Amino acid sequence: MNHHRARFLSVGITAAVLTATLAACSSSGSPSGGSSSTPASTKPILIGTSLSLTGDFSADGQAFLKGYKLWVSDVNAAGGLLGRQVKLIYLNDRSDPGQVVTNYTTLISTDHVDLTFGPFSSLLTTPASAVAARNGFAFIEGAGGAPSVFTAPANMQAHNVFDVSLPIEDEMVPFANWVASLSASQRPKTAAYPMADDPFADPPVQKTQIALQKAGVKTVYSKIFPAEVPDYAPAADNVAASKADVVVLGSTDVPTVGAFMKAFQQQHYTPKIFIAAAGPDQGAAFTSAVGVGNAAGTMVPNGWYGGSPNPQSQKMVAEYIKIYGGTASDINADVAEAYSVGQVAQQAVEANKSLDNAKIIAYLHSDVTLQTVQGPVKFDSLGRNGSATTYIFQWQNGKYVLVLPVGSPGSASILNPKPAWKNG
Repeated sequence: MNHHRARFLSVGITAAVLTATLAACSSSGSPSGGSSSTPASTKPILIGTSLSLTGDFSADGQAFLKGYKLWVSDVNAAGGLLGRQVKLIYLNDRSDPGQVVTNYTTLISTDHVDLTFGPFSSLLTTPASAVAARNGFAFIEGAGGAPSVFTAPANMQAHNVFDVSLPIEDEMVPFANWVASLSASQRPKTAAYPMADDPFADPPVQKTQIALQKAGVKTVYSKIFPAEVPDYAPAADNVAASKADVVVLGSTDVPTVGAFMKAFQQQHYTPKIFIAAAGPDQGAAFTSAVGVGNAAGTMVPNGWYGGSPNPQSQKMVAEYIKIYGGTASDINADVAEAYSVGQVAQQAVEANKSLDNAKIIAYLHSDVTLQTVQGPVKFDSLGRNGSATTYIFQWQNGKYVLVLPVGSPGSASILNPKPAWKNG
């Protein structure tokens, strides 16, 4: 879910090299997938995306690249799309909104891609989708779930954005419901809501704050801090000084969560309940940064996890582990988000037997329910996935486990209160 989390994963081949190679393959450049000098039956289908291979969102951008490449590999192994092989062109936006606009302009106008896939983060999705809208392209994405993405003027006019993942403002609803359901003796008395200034991080935290206040949980701290600050310690120290029973952190990445944890540890403060908007869902990148012992008890929302019983997800997880190693708990949720983007695009193309973006947009707005590794996808009029499943996860004994909603298949009991901090 989206979230710029710091983790460095192997890209394998540089964006520049791959771009040069794929650009050599002629493409129509038409939103409808027109003809070129190469026979349509044999020329590759070019899919363009901009990813944050460097900069603040680099960990997520590189995880997204893995998800896209896994999907491309699977599609091509099964014969491709419309009987043609698929090739991915990706450019590095360096986590910069200005560069992402340049990149999608290049992909559409110079590289002549047939389809466009989204970048990472709502911050980049909004300007990127506007470029796609101006050129008549459907914009299927998996990490741009902030309300501002859907209500942007370009999407309100073109209705070309389709987010396969969970709308982020609803991510913490199961958590808020759980806290409210606790008996008066068990329910926390106070809560703190530190938030990074980010369109992804704030909406779910603010919605949770409203819900918990209605449940009688007193707010003792609620502030937004700059997302690009060099030191999170001052904000974290203020939260620690509040001695809040619950901390609901509006985080965008692993470094943000890690910085708050470190400051809490230094202040000898352990909240009874600790949930972060993003970061703890990043598998091994999170535990290696904060330590397995400190991860224990930390909660995070998401719409997917490595242990999902979804057969499509199990297949993807097995393929990922075969290539990259590790365990299901180590897999970044961004991989599943990216893979789901490809699946939705594939189903739309195959249903229409066409690369015509206008037809793809109409099809995705036809109330059809699609299937992905994250579960069902059904878009509303603004491109939000109204069928997305909302889960809360928690780190327990070095494993990333499902805990909410209570009674969900495979769910574990919540570790409450959070264990004290450890040195590793």
